[in-house]
This record gives sequence, C-alpha cells and structure tokens, in this order.
Amino acid sequence: MIRKIMVPVRGDGKGDNVLRHAATLAHGHSAHIEVTHCRPRPEDLMPYGVPVPKMLREQLLQQSYLLADKEEESLREEIEALAATLDLHQTNAPEGDRATVSFVEEVGRQVDVIKRHGRLADIIAVAQPDKDRNLGTSTLKAALFHSGRPVLMCPERETQPETLGKRVAIAWNGSAEASRAVAQSMSLIRHAIDIFIFSTGVDSGPGTTAEDLAAYLGLHKATASIIRITASKSIGQAIMSAAQAEDTDLLIMGAYGDSHERETLFGGNTQTVVDRSKMPILFSH
Repeated sequence: MIRKIMVPVRGDGKGDNVLRHAATLAHGHSAHIEVTHCRPRPEDLMPYGVPVPKMLREQLLQQSYLLADKEEESLREEIEALAATLDLHQTNAPEGDRATVSFVEEVGRQVDVIKRHGRLADIIAVAQPDKDRNLGTSTLKAALFHSGRPVLMCPERETQPETLGKRVAIAWNGSAEASRAVAQSMSLIRHAIDIFIFSTGVDSGPGTTAEDLAAYLGLHKATASIIRITASKSIGQAIMSAAQAEDTDLLIMGAYGDSHERETLFGGNTQTVVDRSKMPILFSH
C-alpha cells in the first residue's frame, strides 16, 4: 500500500506541479505527502577559495540566514495555499484515512536530505529535469541512486492530472532493474484498472519473458495485456509511443541499467525517456 509520498522542493518553481501529481496519487490511496524543503547551509553559499575578511563573512552569513528564512516562509505559504486547493488535509499525524500533507524543512545538501527522508517513503515524487535550464537533474539522481525507493518523475503541465495509475504500462526486458520496478510498484499495479506489458521480445531467457511476467502478475490478481513493440532506432521512443497509443497515465520501468554517466554520454533508453517523456514515469534503480 502507498502510505507516504515524499516531495522534495527547493524553491525553483517546479514544486507546485509535482505536488499536483502527488495529490492525485495520494487521493487514490489515502496517502500522506511529506513536502521536504531542502534548505542549503549559508556556509555552502560562500565564495569557494576566495579569501573573505571575517567581518564581511559574518555580514554575508547573516544576510544569507535572513534570505533563507524569507524563502522558507514564502515557500511554506505557497505550499499550504496550493494544498488547500488540492483538498489535502494538513497534519503532522496522518491516520491513513484520507489524503494529507505536511511541510518539513531540512538544512543540508540536497542529496543528503533526499536520501534520509526518502528511504522511508513509498514513493519520491520529483520534477522532470529541464535540460535547457539545467534544473532538476541532481534531484532525480539523488532520489534514484541514494534512496532505494521508486521515483515518480512528473512532467510539466498546467493542470492537475485527473488520474494517475488507472491505466498502467510496464516496460519489461527481464532485467534486474525491470524486476525491481515491478516489485516496488506492486501496490500501484494491483490498484490499476488496465495493465499493459510493453516488450520487444528480447529478455533474459526462460523465466523472464513477458508471458512469465503476466503469469506472475496473475498470482497477484492483476490481469495484464502484452503489447509487442518494435524499434528501428530508439527503444525508449518506441515505449513512449506505445504508452501514448494505449492512453496510459503511468509508465513503470527500471532506470539506468547502464550507469547514468554512460547513458548521458552515449544515449540510452532511460535517458531518452527522462529527456522526452510527456507522461509520468515511475522509475526504479
């Protein structure tokens, strides 16, 4: 069951969209959303390797603290106002009978904040990285590589998604990453109305085929349809095209079977989906 969704925010303007996605998921599962503000330490904002007189350093630190306080207050007010419009009950003691939200502030490096709070979350929801503005990549990487939890990547959109997890697609190739994605998403899969398995027919051999996955899901009372996909160039693009054709509202897939650096440099299925997806993706690594 999904009981806790973590939404890390940094005041970059992307938190509202992620919270809308998380709210749709929370309402479907009576889950609690923990909005975690990653607040940098003023010491980390000081010029690196540049000598600064003690008096000036103290003044800069004091101003940094004041600016951080104002940013945190403004962000909290913004989140609380949006939560009210999303019908999220604000509480620090959720009971699991309705969608709720709380706001937590943590001082430190973003990767440390995400891995500490994320490891006891059922899902971590983050914004789709914006390559043009160089925003969001570190957040996605921190959630994927340091939490051990599934990560919901939310594409930019102006309105709250009506459904999330009703028509689910699973990108399957029999790999360990794909297997982990299925295992970590089983509560979502069982909750879905329609389930599709996307497969190119290439797998890891007997016991890992799309038919084997369908039989396994059947043991969990989940009926899935197998969709064969073909790709002349990009499997990632073919997966997204198939998801659009089946009108799915969520794609589940393993992430970065190769290293992140290798996929970024040479291209890969995960990186293609991260860069080009127009729909929410639930990644597991």
